[in-house]
Amino acid sequence: MSTGRAGHVARSTVRPYSETSRRAPFRTFLHTADGISIDSVYDPGAVVYDAGRPSSRDLVFVIAHGFTGDVDRPHVRRIARAFAQYGAVVTFSFRGHGASGGRSTVGDKEVLDLAAAVEWARSFGHARVATVGFSMGGSVVLRHAALHSPEGSGREGRTEAGTDAVVSVSAPARWYYRGTAPMRRLHWLVTRPEGRLVGRYGLRTRIHHREWNPVPLSPVEAAPRIAPTPLLIVHGDRDGYFPLDHPRMLATAAGDHGELWLEPGMGHAEHAATDELLARIGDWVLSRPG
Repeated sequence: MSTGRAGHVARSTVRPYSETSRRAPFRTFLHTADGISIDSVYDPGAVVYDAGRPSSRDLVFVIAHGFTGDVDRPHVRRIARAFAQYGAVVTFSFRGHGASGGRSTVGDKEVLDLAAAVEWARSFGHARVATVGFSMGGSVVLRHAALHSPEGSGREGRTEAGTDAVVSVSAPARWYYRGTAPMRRLHWLVTRPEGRLVGRYGLRTRIHHREWNPVPLSPVEAAPRIAPTPLLIVHGDRDGYFPLDHPRMLATAAGDHGELWLEPGMGHAEHAATDELLARIGDWVLSRPG
């Protein structure tokens, strides 16, 4: 596959006969608006052709992983394989994670990472982009969609970094939540020097020492600004990090353009997402207009 300008790939051609095509993934480093290098993978997926017209060739999923994940983690690869049955897939490591540069800001500057990944996904010729985020990534897809909506961008229509459908899984509704033991441990990891050492050497995650200034738009503030982009909020009723008031707050804020799935027996984020749930999410995205 030939490359164009740095970090972008030329559009591929569609073969005009019926077959199932499976091409090799393509890996590169993207660069964000603030100059951070982001380790990224494009998987063309299992594209099914019918009489010269691909059934899902126009769709690409951009996956935003949770805190301490990265593009090479087995649970992230499993998510990518599941959505590759529905369209192409872009996965990437947020800043401070894996081989990406910079340091994690735990959901603030990460919207720039996602914007770079979405622009790269569109450069392959896909007409529709769906962003799917888990936990921290779930908060990032909400803020990203709000910032790149016609209202948020101050423009007519969608921007090149904008999205056509949003799926937020196991996301918080508000910042600084410490109401569960896992979240208290996470705050220790992020705010204490010894915690950041554990993050760097034990979890392959480099965490920025500075506090947010200014505090970014919260997920619950972002949710109503996503309209008219379709929004799906998914949350488990056994989530150990964020109780059910979080998804309910998000759904209430989203109003009519948001849909809420409360999953019985589900825990938190990628590890708890079953293949059956991922298939339902894929079907939901395919059924959205656009």
